[in-house]
Amino acid sequence: MFNYTPDREKNTLTIQREFSADRARLWDYYTKQELLEQWFAPQPMSTVTRSMDFREGGHWHYKMVDADGNEYWGMTQYKKIQPPGELSFSDAFCDENGTINTAIPGADWRVTFTGKEDTTVVQSVLTFKSLADLEQVLEMGMEDGMKATYATLDKLVSEQTV
Repeated sequence: MFNYTPDREKNTLTIQREFSADRARLWDYYTKQELLEQWFAPQPMSTVTRSMDFREGGHWHYKMVDADGNEYWGMTQYKKIQPPGELSFSDAFCDENGTINTAIPGADWRVTFTGKEDTTVVQSVLTFKSLADLEQVLEMGMEDGMKATYATLDKLVSEQTV
């Protein structure tokens, strides 16, 4: 299951994906550096952490690297952490020093993990500052990127033990 629903009246994007893994396992893949690095960028890109301080008020500063060596830096700032059910953070593109790039829209994310027997639905609600920001992210190919990224995560959780 993969649902991708923009709401232009609320400037939100809701993404739902079901995984064959329990909530605690998926929580780990979202919150542990060594696991995030295995799936966070769509292939063939890779993810490398510069620094991570996983706590409310903490951050994750990372880069995604494409096959040609181009780097795309990101900054996640954690707001609310309630394991294993909810995670809220802001996420934006930045430079290698962590300075936010305001030319590319960031978003506030609320990610929830809902378990059903041997599966978990991960729902991400992204809230943007404006309709123009939402439209820009949609045009950048967010849907294809999320599908590819979640395909990698799905493969990992079905093949590996944490």
